Amino acid sequence: MSEAAIRPRAVLIAGPTASGKSALALALAERTGGVVINADSMQVYRDLRILSARPSREEEARAPHRLYGHVDGAQDYSVAHWLEEARAELSLAWEAGRLPILVGGTGLYFKALTEGLSPMPAIPPEVRERVRALSEDAPALHARLAGLDPLTAARLRPSDTQRLMRALEVFEATGRPLAEWQRTRGTPGPLAGGPSAGEDDIVRLFLAADRTQLRARIAARFHAMIEAGALDEVRALDARHLPADRTILKAHGVPWLRRHLGGEIGLDAAIEGGVLDTRRYAKRQDTWFRHQLTGWTAMPPAEAEAWLEARTV
Repeated sequence: MSEAAIRPRAVLIAGPTASGKSALALALAERTGGVVINADSMQVYRDLRILSARPSREEEARAPHRLYGHVDGAQDYSVAHWLEEARAELSLAWEAGRLPILVGGTGLYFKALTEGLSPMPAIPPEVRERVRALSEDAPALHARLAGLDPLTAARLRPSDTQRLMRALEVFEATGRPLAEWQRTRGTPGPLAGGPSAGEDDIVRLFLAADRTQLRARIAARFHAMIEAGALDEVRALDARHLPADRTILKAHGVPWLRRHLGGEIGLDAAIEGGVLDTRRYAKRQDTWFRHQLTGWTAMPPAEAEAWLEARTV
């Protein structure tokens, strides 16, 4: 039987932000009667439809969309939460005879989906509060972590306060480095396996966008977000007075637009900062996916639709 004659169990579409993933997934869902399942950690939040580039209501009406905008910005939401919800959505899609199409830019979601998650300990509230109360800046937190868990510290950027604190919380709560927990085998992901394991019924596509074109797309999209009301979204988010450590407040563009709304900087400077942060993030995504996702097919976005069509009869 030819590869083109095999209907896959699932299609996975990954790639950097603004590479055209959502449009590709929607076109595939419309053609196959499939269901689009979100695999982006910011698009789960209901507060930021515009700034997180969630599908519009019109796009959502054209095909079933799942795990978009269903989490309140005040909530803690982790890859473990997403994995359990994605597992349930996969089962529902298969029971209904629909092709599940998982699309997004969060590499850890795809890794959990195909490789599973290491067991992570629950952090007691008093430990979390103690670590979050540390007055040290990010480089000092990185140095502190390096003395306790050098392997994890080596993997984290010295400016990544949130992940540094998470690693410190784990060590404080358990006495074991986060790197040690991550080496422990946990529950397999619902799409565990891969080509090397004999599972060739899962289509894995990585959109390898031209960097110059991607930079231009990111800038154009950010300006379009401003025109569509991104400032109002951030204004409403600000009015909620969420704790400073909420993930949603770190969404690309949010810190810069909050500074503008607070009178610190002009709108042009906020847009420039948001665009630059997004471009840096896209570069990190590209690097991560290329090094971490094995058994995936990488190709330019312009070639992707025809390639998928041949594999999703």
